[in-house]
Amino acid sequence: MPPKQVRGGNVQVAQPNYAQSIYRTVTSSENRGVITAAGLFVAGVAFLHSSLSEFIVPA
Repeated sequence: MPPKQVRGGNVQVAQPNYAQSIYRTVTSSENRGVITAAGLFVAGVAFLHSSLSEFIVPA
């Protein structure tokens, strides 16, 4: 005799995990200005912390 089929009446959709939620928030067009400003700030700090910043020091 074949096994009985189980029919799920209450099918729940899984909520997105934490990484997907962060990715959707970061890539949202509403946050584009904030992400751009943060990226430029990080790039500026990285430049000033590197040895390349010696080129902007007056002699």
